[in-house]
Amino acid sequence: MNAYRVSARRIDSHGSLATAKQAEIVLDTDLAGRQDAMNPVELLLTALAACMLKGIERVTPMRKFQIEGAGLLLEAVRQDTPSKLTLIRYEIVVDSAESDQRPDLLHRNILKYGTISNTLTGAVPLEGHLRRR
Repeated sequence: MNAYRVSARRIDSHGSLATAKQAEIVLDTDLAGRQDAMNPVELLLTALAACMLKGIERVTPMRKFQIEGAGLLLEAVRQDTPSKLTLIRYEIVVDSAESDQRPDLLHRNILKYGTISNTLTGAVPLEGHLRRR
């Protein structure tokens, strides 16, 4: 069993600060929003992106999958009343010369073993694909 710890504190009415280990992230908690920090939804999408990228790092050596690079694009659809996310869309792009079946296997493994992706699928639909560049 793993445990994770983050602490967060309000700096002022424009922002807050979260820390974990030796890392810090400025949080957009300003009601008007701010361009130099991520809001809660963007942080959630960032957590999913990190989970998927970490999944790529985990799966590629196990499956001997050859990639030169990887990137993601994520977006969330939010409804206002009650306020919640109703859909998360993603696109995973890998730079690879692998056959068509291999990226599908990589995609399935990224979703199957991802802590954040598995957690989120219980709360909001995840819709997306992996493509080769």
